[in-house]
Parts: sequence; structure tokens; C-alpha cells
Amino acid sequence: MECVNFFILRGKWHLPDTEAYRVLFGLPSITSTRPNAEGQQAIEKFRQYLRSKRYSENTISTYCDALKSFLVFYNTKRIAELTNEDIIVYNNQYILKNRLSASYQNQIVNAIKLFFSIIRNTKIDVDIIHRPKRAKVLPNVLSKEEVKAILEAHSNVKHKMMLSMIYSCGLRCGELLALKPLHIDSKRNIVLLQNSKGKKDRIAPLSPKILEMLREYYKLYKPTTYLFEGQTAGNPYDSRSLQMVLKQALQKARITKPVTLHWLRHSYATHLLESGTDLRYIQELLGHNSSKTTEIYTHVSTKSIQQIKSPFDDL
Repeated sequence: MECVNFFILRGKWHLPDTEAYRVLFGLPSITSTRPNAEGQQAIEKFRQYLRSKRYSENTISTYCDALKSFLVFYNTKRIAELTNEDIIVYNNQYILKNRLSASYQNQIVNAIKLFFSIIRNTKIDVDIIHRPKRAKVLPNVLSKEEVKAILEAHSNVKHKMMLSMIYSCGLRCGELLALKPLHIDSKRNIVLLQNSKGKKDRIAPLSPKILEMLREYYKLYKPTTYLFEGQTAGNPYDSRSLQMVLKQALQKARITKPVTLHWLRHSYATHLLESGTDLRYIQELLGHNSSKTTEIYTHVSTKSIQQIKSPFDDL
């Protein structure tokens, strides 16, 4: 075969990604998985635009993947020829037909609206592109007993410290891993969270208990650049490794729920609400732009609901 390479280290044959080989091995056509040349160039320009506007790498990746999906669907059309009707067809023939989620549909719409708002020579009117009605999905919450079991499952000080910080301060995974020792203000009992979601800075309170744990952790690990470093000094702890830390804690605590790191943040907010903390303070602590985002925790708090007496008991 022409242009065939054998990778000794991987022990695998490598074939060039051509249409002929895809037909031979029954793989999808290149045109069904990859945008045309114009589309690829447009996506790369879109990526550079998002970076210039200081969007997070996660958002950039999400938006570019969403735009790619749309442009792949219309591989045979030039971008200047696309219309609002094409968006409707894409929605019906791809998103709805494949039963993709409303949140994914919303990402597609956001990417399309932004992309076509910054390019010239387009037939698409972004003002009449409407976002889908999102499903009202309640956040998953653990009981305090379950949280305690998870946090106490590890004997490893670093593992216990990372999970405890997420719950104690209501942190996102990325916020925890971006922390540096200088962000800890032990005199004022606060932690500074820089460039959080939405490029906002905020502070979170440090409880006396978590501050004492931090002091013990610092003595033992002596972090340099990041508060939680990986195996190489100066590099942040890996997010996938942190997810594995949680998975191991769940196994040790014998919790079978599909818990994610974000469940600890949801639990932090809900437990604050149940203890009487004002919703406005919770909004600030979580770094939410809109109070509506925070208000969803009122629907998962069971404290008031548990006090309601069922009429069944009076029968």
C-alpha cells in the first residue's frame, strides 16, 4: 500500500485518511465528519476571534465544535449562501432527529448567532434566531452525611484537602486547580478566586476548620506555584486525576450515586440555603451573574418540604 507507515512504539499500521480507505473499511465519508476548506478556515478565524475577546478555552472549544457541526451539515454550501431556513432544517434534521439535548441545541444557537454576527456577506439574520426553551433540570445534591463520608474516605492528605476545599468553598473544579498559595488570605479568612467563570474575580470565606487543614497540608507538601500541584512541581494537579480521586472516595464510602465534583458545589449551596443563608449571599459566593441561576436551589432544598404533614397521616 502506498504511504503506509508502521509505528514501532505503538505497534500499529498507519494509513492516510483518504476517501478510498474510508470506503474500504466502512468508515463515514470525510465530507460527513469534516468541514470543507472554507468551513475549516472560518472555524479557525472564529477561534482566533474568541481568543482575542478573552473567552475561556472551554468556551472556545465548545463554540467551535458547535459551529463545526453546523458547517459539516452544509458541507456542499458556501457560508455566504446559508440562510435562516437552513438553520431550521439543521435543527429538525440533525438536532431533533438525533434527540440531542436542549442544552446542546442552545450551544449551537449561541455559536451560530455569534459567528454570523461578526462576519460580512451573510444572508442570516441573527436577531430572529431564537434559543430553545431549556429543560428545567434540578441540580443533584448530597446529604451532609454523604458529603462527610466522601470527605473522610481518603487517608491521603492532599486528596482529602482538595475535595474538602471544593465543598467548603463551593468551588468549581477549574477554580480549585487554578488556586495558588498567594490566593489564601489566612488573616482575613478568605480565598481569592481569580478569572473564574465569566472572567470574574470573587472571594470565598475560609472556615476555621478548613484553614487548619490547609496549614497542615502546606507543612506536608510545601506547594510552590499552585496550591495543588501534580507530580511535577510547579504544574497544577490534573483535572482527570482529581475526578479519579473522587471516584475512589465514592468507592470507599460505598456511595453508588453517579456523583461528580460539581455535586459538591451544588450541595454546598443547598446546605447553605437550608441553614438560613440569604439567597443573595449564596449568589455572590457562587459567582452567579443572575439570581435566577441561584434560585434553582430553592427547588432542591428539602428542609421546608420535609416539615409538611401529609393528609394521608390523618386518615
